[in-house]
Amino acid sequence: MEPVALSPERRRRDLARMRQESFDIVVIGGGVTGAGIALDAATRGLTVALVEQRDYAAGTSSRSSKLIHGGLRYLEQLNLSLVREALRERGLLLRELAPHLVRPVSFLYPLNHPVWERAYAGIGVLLYDTLGGAHHLPRHRHLSRRQALELVPSLRRDALVGAIRYWDAQVDDARHTMEIARTAAAYGAVLATSARVVGLVREGERVVGATVRDQEAGEEFPLLGRQVINATGVWADNIQEMAGRGRIQVRASKGIHIVVPKDRIHGDSGLILRTESSVLFVIPWGTHWLLGTTDTDWDLDLAHPAASATDIQYLLDRVNRVLRTPLTHEDVEGVFAGLRPLLAGESAATSQLSREHAVAQTAAGLITIAGGKYTTYRVMAKDAVDAAARSLPQRVPACVTDRTPLLGAEGYHALWNRRRRFAEEVGLHVSRIEHLLNRYGSLSTELLDLLADRPELGERIDGARDYLKVEARYAASHEGALHLDDLLTRRTRISVETFDRGLAAARAVAPLMGEVLGWDEDTVAREIEHYEARVAAEVESQKMPDDRTADAARMGARDVRVGGTA
Repeated sequence: MEPVALSPERRRRDLARMRQESFDIVVIGGGVTGAGIALDAATRGLTVALVEQRDYAAGTSSRSSKLIHGGLRYLEQLNLSLVREALRERGLLLRELAPHLVRPVSFLYPLNHPVWERAYAGIGVLLYDTLGGAHHLPRHRHLSRRQALELVPSLRRDALVGAIRYWDAQVDDARHTMEIARTAAAYGAVLATSARVVGLVREGERVVGATVRDQEAGEEFPLLGRQVINATGVWADNIQEMAGRGRIQVRASKGIHIVVPKDRIHGDSGLILRTESSVLFVIPWGTHWLLGTTDTDWDLDLAHPAASATDIQYLLDRVNRVLRTPLTHEDVEGVFAGLRPLLAGESAATSQLSREHAVAQTAAGLITIAGGKYTTYRVMAKDAVDAAARSLPQRVPACVTDRTPLLGAEGYHALWNRRRRFAEEVGLHVSRIEHLLNRYGSLSTELLDLLADRPELGERIDGARDYLKVEARYAASHEGALHLDDLLTRRTRISVETFDRGLAAARAVAPLMGEVLGWDEDTVAREIEHYEARVAAEVESQKMPDDRTADAARMGARDVRVGGTA
């Protein structure tokens, strides 16, 4: 399989095909589930088109805890099947499907009671290891207080009597989702972002497609398909309303995370801490830590849930209970909020709603999938395509995505093993080669080809020490980035990994993206202006005391895309 570029030219060709052809499957939604469905369908030999109103992973799929895990707390709910399924997927991603994007991470579970809690938690973690199957990660270990403090010196001595260390995995969710979409394109899927569904196309009572608005050009067209799959997450009800009915009800639960520099917490392991209603993770993230999450009901703007000052203070208060040097608001580099699409149930608490997914026939020709968790996206995609296949006239082969590596996976381990030789051959420091391999895998050679022609692109981006200028150009030429926000928020994490929220980087990378996307000086200036307005609105929202005032502040910024907020 040859890699394909999600280039501006590719988007134009795919939009032209959408206007002219009819497909076996039309997918609405470019999050991890929608991208997974496109890949699943394409690798079964089906023709598939996917449309996304903003950008790949622009909603929930870029705002998770970045963990590929079974979910220890689901063991307490005795949901063994969900944990077993998720751990199987974790193993596939680590070993075969995306080893360049998914990597091991350890967590320390502090104990406050020396006997019963160690026994209770130890049994749970042992079961977690056992359900994980093949030993692709280290087994858990019981630690004394001294051993735990050696591992994480920032912990207060009186915050624990001992600890258990166990292993899970983490991923850059937005990059992973984009790479699923790009792999789907390599297998023949037709894709378009900034393509919003504004209605459904019917023949009698049957849904036979969707009316799509190209938000870059402002034009509408019908996109036809034998089966339409609604994979829009928290927007699922919106699409079901277009059909006039819906069998799946989704409730949105807001979870926020904060990002702090690595030097604010000294430790060689992440932390998992119990809270009153859930758990709090402190997760290693390159030269930063991610802290999250919250779990509260949300009934305001779906595109851009806002984190309030109360949300941020909640996380700081909980983590400061165990830290020797408390974190303050001045330590916070970035904040992001996302919405979980939970299947509505009888419980009033969102933390008790189902993380399992559901697939239902909303109307003839329209299937809706909702719920689930990021780790099990591939299983969700399989179930959705299986449901659609039952109504297709041809025989549809079985799912093969459990043995279909994503672009960048093939050859990654070999390149990693010879990374020092590789660095000598191309004339870069080995740390930069490691950086590229851990973000692009074997596709790193494409970026190095760009550097061979323009060595200056090997410099670091102004205001964002973790990224190179070549990555900004590559995001526009190969990864489907159409706007500054796509690059700074999802292709990289500059928007939450710098204290200025990426303002300096925006001015540095806009001309590089513009070279690929054909921006003139006015367009470059307009992109920077839109990004600056978005940052200002987010920062203002994070000073507000509650959800409603935070949402109102966040909605003050208009979107660079036609017809929405940024």
